[in-house]
Amino acid sequence: MAENEQNGNNGKKVVNAYAKYTGIAFQMIAVIGIFAFAGYKIDEATAHTTKWVTATLSLAGVFVSLYLVVRAVKD
Repeated sequence: MAENEQNGNNGKKVVNAYAKYTGIAFQMIAVIGIFAFAGYKIDEATAHTTKWVTATLSLAGVFVSLYLVVRAVKD
């Protein structure tokens, strides 16, 4: 009986970890997307021929999202 209870708890832990890391992935997508969209709008408003602001903010979004991932995984 105790063995079944342990397997049930392990299953819940696996599902919780899966949900946690899936949430982190969606958070990364959202952060990078928001930064890239902001850069795109700035480039559009200023009529830049080269989209430097989009590239810079996209890269900044990657670094911010990696920081958030490291902080979340550390816990």
